[in-house]
This record gives sequence, C-alpha cells and structure tokens, in this order.
Amino acid sequence: MKILALYLPQYHSFPENDEWWGKDYTEWTALKGAAPVFKGQSILHPKDGYYDLVNDQPETFIRQAGEARKYGIDGFAVYRYYFTGKQLMEKPMEILLNHPEIDMPYCFAWANETWTRAWYDLKEEVLMPQEYGGEQEWRAHFECELPYFKDKRYIKKDNKPVYIIYRTFDIDCLPEMKAKWDEWARKEGFDGIFWIGGRTAGNEDTRKNLMDAYYYFEPGYTLKHGLSPLRTFLYNSGTLLRHLYNALPMNREPEKKILERRIPIDWIYEGIVSRQYERNEYPGLIAQWDNTPRRSYKGLVYTQASAEKFRTALNSLKKTLKDKESYVFINAWNEWGEGAALEPSLEKGDALLKAIREVREND
Repeated sequence: MKILALYLPQYHSFPENDEWWGKDYTEWTALKGAAPVFKGQSILHPKDGYYDLVNDQPETFIRQAGEARKYGIDGFAVYRYYFTGKQLMEKPMEILLNHPEIDMPYCFAWANETWTRAWYDLKEEVLMPQEYGGEQEWRAHFECELPYFKDKRYIKKDNKPVYIIYRTFDIDCLPEMKAKWDEWARKEGFDGIFWIGGRTAGNEDTRKNLMDAYYYFEPGYTLKHGLSPLRTFLYNSGTLLRHLYNALPMNREPEKKILERRIPIDWIYEGIVSRQYERNEYPGLIAQWDNTPRRSYKGLVYTQASAEKFRTALNSLKKTLKDKESYVFINAWNEWGEGAALEPSLEKGDALLKAIREVREND
C-alpha cells in the first residue's frame, strides 16, 4: 500500500488572488481570522508556523519531504490549476523542479474546476472559467507538464507518469485528449500516461474504461454517495433544521448563529472501509475535517475525529485492498482552511502522522 497525501500549493500570494480576494491573500488568511463557532471547538494551526511556499523555499519543501518520509508517506499528489493556457499557483512547483535536492516524490492532481466565489456562496460569479479547447490547447497543456514528467522524482507506474483528473465528467473531449497525450508521452520515451480519475461528490462519469484507475475523493464521495438512506435523511434534516434556526429574526447577529452542518466521522469511515475496491480503484481517507475557517457557521465538521480512529481505518484498508500496490489518497497534507491537515499542528502535534507510521511499521 502506497500512501499519497493531497497537497495544496495556495500558501503564497499571486496577482489573481490579490485581485479577487485582496492584497497578499493566501490560504492562511482565513485561518488567521478564524474563530470557534461552537463550544469546545479547537481550530488547528501549523506547528511550524505560517510558511510561504515561494519566499521560504526550498527550506519548507525540504522540511515537509523529511516529515513525509519519516512517518511513511510515499509522496504528494499536488493540486494543479491549469486553465486553457493559464497556470495558477505554479511558482512553488517551479521551485521544486529547480531544486533536485528536495527529496519529494510527487504527481499532479489537475483540479479542473471553474473558479467562482463559492466560499462566499456566490457560485455564479466566475473568476476563472475552465475550458478545454482542441488539440492545440491540449498540446500546450502537455508541454506545461512535460518537464515535471521527466523529473526522476515524479511518480510513475509502469513507465507512465501518473496524472490525476479531479472531474473527468466535465471533459467531453477527454478520450481524444488522452489519446494525444499518450501519443506525445510515448514520443518522449514513456509508455503513455497513467490516468487516474476522481470519484467525487459530483456527477459520476458513466463512460466505461475511460481511465486506467480511479481514486475516491473523500469525504465528499462517501457523504454524497456512500451513506445509507437513513443516515442521509438524518444529516440533511439536521442541516435544514439548523439552517432554519439561523434564519430566525432573533438569530440574525453572527454571534447567535450555530454550525449548520455536522456529521460523525464514523459514518464516513464505515462507508470507506466497507466498500469493495477493484484493483484499479484507490480509496481515499481523511483524518479530520473542519472547514469553518473558510465557511464559518455554514461550514461542515466531521465530529469525534481522533488519531486512533484514523489509524484503525487506514489499517482496515491495508488489510482489505486486493491490490497490495494500491495507492491510498489521504485528504490532505496541508488543507488548513478545511481542518484536514496531516502536517503537525500546535494543538495535536504529530499524532496523525504517528498513526500512519504505526500502520506502515506493520507492513
């Protein structure tokens, strides 16, 4: 079992974020201003401080790579933000490419969503549209990724660079685009691309044999597709009741609002570990989740999370996977705005990473 942690690069300022969200906006902005929205809530903060993935490099990558190796993480699946010739958040990866001393195995997860102001419930306000074009645009995208594919640290399977697409169902031209990328990759000395598609909370792609493999993006997939009808009803009805409570005139002030969405993390774990995975299906997992730093009382908290429950779930996956070379995708290394960080925190230290190491030591 190979463990890959999803990795968010939005810890540096760049012009588009400055324009859309305010000068020097980064992922830390919401976390620094976050306040508890319910009694007993503990908002997590990074043990090693608020790093900058451009100005602090390569030291930050070196430290993170060392921590990952120490605790048994095999690599990072780094989010990639490509929009028809426009790349966002590219500078950290350019730094990584130019510093071969950083011992960080990695692959790319193309987050192919249109950017909107969804964090502020303004989903109709488009910031950066996601379009796919034709062969000329596909070639430009391929050329953008090629230097990384050639990096010896880039994760490959059967001499194929691993490339993950978050939302395959959005790409009507995906079969044609894949064929061209495979052709161009073979001309560069590879045996094609190893394509992994996401199974997410969104629509499921019904095209057969489209990808080489699939990974489950958790906790969204199980929340949307993997709960029993009773648990779905309990979650939705509880959310609705709390929403109606917040809408009452007497609760208009922010300090009177209550958290609208919460669900026991055990429900998610049960769905993940009981699922039957085929050899080309890679499970996802979370250790914890609390996105109230981004969404405040409209956020979602998976309650009763602990390092012990995370360790038990990961160990169960290890025992049940048919393919012992399977990947397991953990969400995430550093999603601090979603409270989904494996990275050591001031509040919990390295408990989650120790849980991974305990499971790996029994391989």
